[in-house]
Amino acid sequence: MSLSVDVFVVGSDGERHVQEVPDGFSDSAGFESWRTRVWGAEVVRALGAIFFPVLADADLQVEPEQVPAFQRECLLLRENLERIVANTEPVRTTTDHRSAISDRLAIIEAAAERASTMGGGVLIW
Repeated sequence: MSLSVDVFVVGSDGERHVQEVPDGFSDSAGFESWRTRVWGAEVVRALGAIFFPVLADADLQVEPEQVPAFQRECLLLRENLERIVANTEPVRTTTDHRSAISDRLAIIEAAAERASTMGGGVLIW
């Protein structure tokens, strides 16, 4: 199984409505095992991340008003990518591991940008 990242908007009915992933974009947020191996890893927690570590125990729902803080946390992880790579176990080579984390983080960052643009939130599940 894999983690997915989606954008949602809250409708006039108060319900969360997950948006379609636009053409040319992906919704892959990593392997299911990344809940604890990457996004919830001690190194990510030590950086001060508060959103991503939630994935170790549950799905992550970033409310629309939290999206700017979530984008800052994405930037924090991006700026510390080498530290995260060095302190999490690669499935294959370190180069593949770095690339996989960077690629999945870029997908999450793109979803957060779409959410910000439409006044929505982000769901990683």
